[in-house]
Amino acid sequence: MQRDPRAYLLDILEAAAAIKAATATLSESDYCASRLIRSAVEREFIIIGEALRVISQRDPDLFAAIPEARQIIDFRNLLTHEYLKISHRVVWGPSRAICLRSQPTAQPCGIHCKAPSLDELSPEIPSPRRAGMKLAA
Repeated sequence: MQRDPRAYLLDILEAAAAIKAATATLSESDYCASRLIRSAVEREFIIIGEALRVISQRDPDLFAAIPEARQIIDFRNLLTHEYLKISHRVVWGPSRAICLRSQPTAQPCGIHCKAPSLDELSPEIPSPRRAGMKLAA
């Protein structure tokens, strides 16, 4: 049985929360100096892009409701396949955008879409990232 495409929204929100937690107190130079933080942030962006790719295939209407989803997938592809061409500052920009966006809704960390909010999603939707995995505080 295939996973509900809306469950991938939870993965996206969790990955965005992890990016925010990892970078909220850092300066750009601190970020660029820490391979560990850079690797973690890049991994979370890859998760976001891959989740969006799956949503695009399984639920095109949901995908269409997510602004800039295609650009986010393209960013994931660059991180994954063209990593030598990506500077640390290129990744720092989107991570700051996640941290600086305020959220009037229940969706944390700057991921805006017309898709269901986190409150609207059933807590029964399985998310492998939630099973026993804690995000950094």
